[in-house]
Amino acid sequence: MAGTAQEVTNAITLKGSAQLVSEFFYFGINSILYQRGIYPPDSFTFKQQYGLTLYTTTDAAVKEYLDNILAQIKEWLEAGEVQRLVLVVANVDTKEVLERWDFMVQQEAGFTAEEAKDGKAGTKDLKLIQKEMRDVIRQITACVTFLPLLDCVCSFDLQVYTHKDTKASEKWIESPPCFIANSQEVRLKSFSTSIQRVDTCVSYKMDD
Repeated sequence: MAGTAQEVTNAITLKGSAQLVSEFFYFGINSILYQRGIYPPDSFTFKQQYGLTLYTTTDAAVKEYLDNILAQIKEWLEAGEVQRLVLVVANVDTKEVLERWDFMVQQEAGFTAEEAKDGKAGTKDLKLIQKEMRDVIRQITACVTFLPLLDCVCSFDLQVYTHKDTKASEKWIESPPCFIANSQEVRLKSFSTSIQRVDTCVSYKMDD
């Protein structure tokens, strides 16, 4: 019986995976906004997550924006329809894209969206998943040491890439991919829930 209980405890469904991934996106996005100085430090509060002290926005408008987008992303993750989430940092005055943070989502081998929807579960230990997430967040923080200084007022935007037949409300609009000319790309670590895998990289504009 003990073995059976352990298996049930460690079982991760597609819904549970979507919850973990969308939660990671929330803390990952907030970490980027804080570390890159997109908003003033005093507009953030801190919280313990993944064994780290992470900063999250207290700005009501930004919180509402993130909550709305991530709620939709969570639904799409549960349907296995998210291919990537991109955070774009641009110069407010010139609209020039300065950084592009890519979070690429894939179904793990052996877990097609259909199989996962049918209830097939992964058994990866939650602590190991959170350790992998912690390692990615730590790398996001460490990126400050090599990314060019953002010496202008910047804004951010989130883009979600889904399958072509994904249904979206009228609030979602098509937007250009916002690639960066003459860019440098750095790949960060990945994490896996055993159902979905997320690979992260950052592209940034090289100094002229």
